[in-house]
Amino acid sequence: MGIKAYNDECRKIVMRYAGEWRTVVTRMGRWIDFDNDYKTLYPTYMESVWWVFRELHNKGLVYKGVKVMPYSSACNTPLSNFESGQNYKEVVDPAVIVSFPLDETPDVSLIAWTTTPWTLPSNLSLCVHPDMDYVKVRDRKLNALFVLMEARLESLYKKADEYEVLDRFKGKTLDHKGYQPLFPYFAHRKANGAFIVCCDTYVTADSGTGVVQCAPYFGEDDYRVALNNGVIRRDGDIVCPLDANCKFVEPVTDFVGQYVKDTDKEIIKRLKSAGRLVNSSSVKHSYPYCWRSETPLIYRAVPSWFVRVEQMSQALLD
Repeated sequence: MGIKAYNDECRKIVMRYAGEWRTVVTRMGRWIDFDNDYKTLYPTYMESVWWVFRELHNKGLVYKGVKVMPYSSACNTPLSNFESGQNYKEVVDPAVIVSFPLDETPDVSLIAWTTTPWTLPSNLSLCVHPDMDYVKVRDRKLNALFVLMEARLESLYKKADEYEVLDRFKGKTLDHKGYQPLFPYFAHRKANGAFIVCCDTYVTADSGTGVVQCAPYFGEDDYRVALNNGVIRRDGDIVCPLDANCKFVEPVTDFVGQYVKDTDKEIIKRLKSAGRLVNSSSVKHSYPYCWRSETPLIYRAVPSWFVRVEQMSQALLD
């Protein structure tokens, strides 16, 4: 088609719907000065936006960061929250419970449940609810010591005689305790505050073990909690080892070139051989798909430009 012809078709679409918009808004009884309006394709509009951006940049208010967004690996682009909600499908995914030995007591492990094993190579923290009850139990079959939310004992044990409760405490008791990384790829970040237990009230007793494994650049809550607890920094290196097609890149050397969801089985095998896999099963749940390509959406960090408002937030509220 060529760029010029493509752009011309896009302009026709904009102008066609602009006419329909005028009809609809007028019928709604809303007053808008349509004769002196602007459209985002107008150079004058784009120049005004660049002027505003330059002024913000000159004042030191602009910085480059990331935002975790639903991303289409087939289209190589993030989708809006509206788009990501248009196409949910019932799918069967692997569900694993993984152990994370504590630094101070390596024979005691927090156990976390996840349906995205492919995010585990990028794990940087764990999260528990500060005010809910957690227990340390002895698994009689495995002869191992595990920590999980008391209300979620049923996620791992079907019978009460399969475990023995040794201790009971609030989640905040675990705050900032260190643990041993699952994989070596980002283990060096432990010296910079990674691989700790964080507390946040978004953790629920509805599913899993009450211990959430956090890969900050693959989940909105993961990112927020990790940022608030110093696990990552806004201007720090991004731990998102994927290319535009959502295939692993360095330093995740064992899976380079493989599409993330195709690595689940091999990651589970490695966890088992390392003695970190506590339980493996599958779960049927609703998952968002790209409405254009019919491929699973991947929540991942997308580079974006942001405006600093922290220093003026109070003035904005006033």
